Amino acid sequence: MTSSRSEIEKAPPVFDGELVDDAPHSSKRAVREAVGSWWQCSPRVPVALKNRQAFTQVLKDFAVRVLRSPFRFVGAVARGLLVAIRWWRKWVTVHDYRDAAEQSEKLADKFTEIRALTLFRWKVTAAGTVTTAVLVWVAYVLCGQVVWWSVGGAAAVALAVLGRRKDGSPGRKPVLSGPRSLTWTMDPQVLVDAFRDAKLIGKDETLRLVERAHRQGEGWAITVDLPATRKANDVVKNREALASALAVDEVQLIAERVRGNGGHAGRVALWVADEDPYAGPPLRTPLLGVRYWDAWRPVPFGHDARARKVSLPLVWTSLLIGAIPRQGKTFAERLAAAGLILDPYTRLYVADFKGGKDWDACQPCAHRFFSGDDDAHLFAFKTWLEELVSETQGRYGRMRELDDETCPESKITPAISRDTALNMPITAVIVDEAHIPLESRIPIDVEGQKVPLGKYLGELLTWLAKKGPAAGIVVILATQRPDATSLPTALRAVLGSRFALRVMDWRDSNIILGEQMNTRGYDSSKLFASHKGVGILRPDGDTEAGADVLAMTVRTYYMPNTDWKVICERGRVLREEAGTLTGHAIGADSVPMLDRAAVAKAIGGSTTAVADAELVELPEPLASVVDYLGDDLAEHDGRAFVPTAELVEALGIEPTVFGKQMADLGCRSKRERIPTTDGSLRQVRGYFTADIRAAVAQVEGGQTDGDGRT
Repeated sequence: MTSSRSEIEKAPPVFDGELVDDAPHSSKRAVREAVGSWWQCSPRVPVALKNRQAFTQVLKDFAVRVLRSPFRFVGAVARGLLVAIRWWRKWVTVHDYRDAAEQSEKLADKFTEIRALTLFRWKVTAAGTVTTAVLVWVAYVLCGQVVWWSVGGAAAVALAVLGRRKDGSPGRKPVLSGPRSLTWTMDPQVLVDAFRDAKLIGKDETLRLVERAHRQGEGWAITVDLPATRKANDVVKNREALASALAVDEVQLIAERVRGNGGHAGRVALWVADEDPYAGPPLRTPLLGVRYWDAWRPVPFGHDARARKVSLPLVWTSLLIGAIPRQGKTFAERLAAAGLILDPYTRLYVADFKGGKDWDACQPCAHRFFSGDDDAHLFAFKTWLEELVSETQGRYGRMRELDDETCPESKITPAISRDTALNMPITAVIVDEAHIPLESRIPIDVEGQKVPLGKYLGELLTWLAKKGPAAGIVVILATQRPDATSLPTALRAVLGSRFALRVMDWRDSNIILGEQMNTRGYDSSKLFASHKGVGILRPDGDTEAGADVLAMTVRTYYMPNTDWKVICERGRVLREEAGTLTGHAIGADSVPMLDRAAVAKAIGGSTTAVADAELVELPEPLASVVDYLGDDLAEHDGRAFVPTAELVEALGIEPTVFGKQMADLGCRSKRERIPTTDGSLRQVRGYFTADIRAAVAQVEGGQTDGDGRT
């Protein structure tokens, strides 16, 4: 026992206590926070003292004002001298008395009095001049040169005060205002004049300054409120006229309506670039600097004129990219696909109907892939779409069986898409040159009826774009001018996001972006040919510019083939690590057995028998009218009547010629009463949509024989 006790070490003493924070009391911090909050919120504190940027801008403005003050002082003295001379001339000639006599038609009776008063005032002028000259001379003799400086300085100050600029005062507005470009940053009156010249406000109306002109990026920004009843959308629509009035190219002017809590329908934010914002070298995609990307996050797509990043949401929506050849459609589509490739839990269906090597790099990570436009590729694409329709129906069935915590709204969630046991990953259908399969005339049998392959493919894609997003299906299409032939109207109507690169005219732009977008100020036909990768984006979902932005001009990031290959190789590695490689990527291209009758039934059975049908090309201007009206031409849900003035303005055609051409095609204008903004009815000439549909049917019937063949 003794030896064992000796081996036991004595424990250190144990102290009992509590933890005390010796830090100084936080009351001082609370006082500082309270004072800081009052300083930022108080209307009595000038805005220039609330943040460093505003204070810096005030210092810059003050420095500029100091440098310009000598020139402004001399100008004010000259204007004051002119005003003084005009005032003295009216006084010495008894102008007010003479006008009163003329208005009362008693000028002849008052002539003697007017002449006597004029002579008296001349005498007063002479006496005052002599007296002043004598007094100044006496003062000079007594005090020396200081008198000249004192009298001259006082006179100059008085004239400068008299000649200060004031709207509506004679002699105080210069006839020649000098160069317009950027002068509004120093003198807001120039901006008001520009709005008046552009017919955006009336001659007697003015603007209210919300945020004064300040530097923002590589340009100047200013926010103004329009007069009552004037709308910001009209400024956006007439941006070209305002750019002309400001003496800048329209590509340098960005006009946006300010929305949200700090905006209203009459508040406009303007930004004017110092030079062409799209003339510099393009920026490389930021995806090169990341190893992994979450498909649920918006994909980095490009930047706007102010160099602000623009990201594109893809999940729960779809994307249409359109342009004329060699404007960057494939580059833009690959940018959207890059974010999906870097997510190992995303499944890719890539159909390259161009047949080049633009998409070959993504083969190692694609579930389905082909490149070509042969008949075999068309039928393979048909099988893919049928597989996806069947897969979408299966996903809805499996989500119905999940509990509310896992699937709360019958929509796919990030957790569901990454659960390999559920097998419902985000699936992207990426189609380049989508017009090739949709224009196919190959007859196929669908539920016992012969239909063109292109029509059936269009219905499958339409169904996927309608029902697929909630199940995790993303449709991305790139095509040339998507008209009713190359891309059905029903399909275009359900493609959420649109991106239009340069096209030939406003009709093509409207086909991509949506009806009447050119009248709202968004027309991709006005983009420069030298601006590669620049287009108008109409997003579906939140972007950095806000959820309420209708459209914006975007320059896409630059991703050459070398960068594209790096991203695709990275996507392959990520899928290998996650164990999500399937299909084409592992050499398993077999498609499961499909119930094609069930697929045809699922898409609504809307396919009609048009055996060996050929789509007839409508003559002008009927084709343009049909393109302009779009869904408004539908028999049940469309418009019943459209005024001639609206069509003439939209199509940019001479009214007489338009009326004659339409009459030759069997469609004559008629009179109809339409409601106006004040609720009254006004009689105008126009066309009933039923007559337009009849004219279309007549043209199509006249170009086909009795067997229905052209």
